[in-house]
Amino acid sequence: MPEELITVIVNDSDVREIAANTTVGEVFDAKNHPEIVGGMINQSLIGLDTPITVPVRLTPVLRHDRAGHNIVHRTCTHMMDAILATHYPNLHFLIGQSLHDGYYYELLDWEGEEPNLETLAQELDELVIKTIADDLPLITSYVNVEDACVNLNDRRGSMIKLLRTWPYNMVPLLRLGDFVAIKYGPTAPSTRYCQGIKITPFPKGFIMQFSRNAAKPDPSSSTRLFGAYRENRSWNRMIGVATVGDLNEAILNDRIKDVIMTQEGLHEQKIVQIAADIAKRRDTIRLVCIAGPSSSGKTTFVRRLSVQLKVLGINPVIIGMDDYYRDRVDTPLGEDGKIDFEAFDALDVPLLTKHLEMIAAGHEIRVPRFDFPTGRRVPENQFTPLRLGKNEVLLIEGIHGLNPRITESVPENARYRVFVSALTQLVIDEHNRIPTSEGRLLRRIVRDRRYRGTSAAGTIAMWPSVRAGEERNIFPFQERCDAMFNSTLIYEAAVFKTFAWRYLLEVSRDDPAWSQASFLLRFLDLFVPMFPDYVPSNSVMREFIGGSHFSY
Repeated sequence: MPEELITVIVNDSDVREIAANTTVGEVFDAKNHPEIVGGMINQSLIGLDTPITVPVRLTPVLRHDRAGHNIVHRTCTHMMDAILATHYPNLHFLIGQSLHDGYYYELLDWEGEEPNLETLAQELDELVIKTIADDLPLITSYVNVEDACVNLNDRRGSMIKLLRTWPYNMVPLLRLGDFVAIKYGPTAPSTRYCQGIKITPFPKGFIMQFSRNAAKPDPSSSTRLFGAYRENRSWNRMIGVATVGDLNEAILNDRIKDVIMTQEGLHEQKIVQIAADIAKRRDTIRLVCIAGPSSSGKTTFVRRLSVQLKVLGINPVIIGMDDYYRDRVDTPLGEDGKIDFEAFDALDVPLLTKHLEMIAAGHEIRVPRFDFPTGRRVPENQFTPLRLGKNEVLLIEGIHGLNPRITESVPENARYRVFVSALTQLVIDEHNRIPTSEGRLLRRIVRDRRYRGTSAAGTIAMWPSVRAGEERNIFPFQERCDAMFNSTLIYEAAVFKTFAWRYLLEVSRDDPAWSQASFLLRFLDLFVPMFPDYVPSNSVMREFIGGSHFSY
């Protein structure tokens, strides 16, 4: 009987006839092309071990592509977990957020003598080098939920807890040696694809950096960010929700109202602390700059901070940097030839810096207003006069708020800077993190679809340029703040699922945005959905889902 052949089109033009069940890696000859780490089939990201059973269009994914980064990082994470489980079973590490070009691992507790982190990092680095050189295979299997619970290496039960609400009959598992964990997305076939990573000690743990050329982390260069991370970890422990499984359990056990109220109370407490810090310097502070990346909740933070300042006898005056945009015809273009609204020079920087200097000196200014439908600044006779009075402070919000060029002419003691971040507080389980940018993308998809007439596909298409602008214009200045506020809420993905599921399903499967949309759909699969009934009207969530008592 002749062998069944399947037609595949590689890179849109290379038509091939292959045997059924040929893997993606075999089609690409990936063993001789180590830069290829995965593939894209009809806009869906898949691993090199995926067998091809029907005619498809196939595109290679390179390790330096955004999707390729995700595949390699997921592979490295599994390798690190296998090394820790095999060689350090008496240590309890929890994966954290991205930090210093890598992932931070926090040492929570240990059995026996406390380890020396410098020595531990050196030992781990040697084990990483050896494991990569051994080119050990990562093997995928699919088992039912009951078998998965038996086979998982899950000493503390975070994966098994997640499986209690698993929506499917089968669970994808990933094995490296004797270590088995749930597989949440495509990985590379073996440990050789992790080449280049290194392990560096860091306070309370270590960082797995993704390049041996990465600079050695200096804890003093990330004091604010690391402090916010540690603070939110303590909040997690206080609330009793650290993983997706914990959250699902709280929802199903009707404990979620208490979780929401406690989380929102902690947010309010932090805002009160920032307001009190400003009030201590009320005699000198004239300007409070609030910055943060897209969908970090800056606008709601400003409104809530205003309330707390009023409680302390300080009258806030709010203006937005967006009103200092140049006319659209004068806005610089990005590398893609499109208008770059997030470029620093998209603002009328000379006028903005002059106005801030005048405000700080007690002079009157005339605040412009940018008309977004026309793409132009309104005529000068429609500008708003502004002079700060006694017990008044100017709150100005915008993505460039921490750029030193904005306030270089304002005396240091007259300004206060706040960075609003969106650090994801949850992890999927103790071995798998949730990327912070994915949480912000969900926020933006819901808000844009509900209130700005932009489809999920449109928002996803814009996201890479938004992220590039943030890396260029926002994150380099985040440590220059006087205070950092993390706006992410433990429970928000469960609420967003109720809205985002529908919007993501509107994305066509042949749209380039489908790859990201399908990833987000799989991610939302992990959460028990909840209605926003208990979400307070002043919550940052309301900025995205509606129902806020603030006006935006």
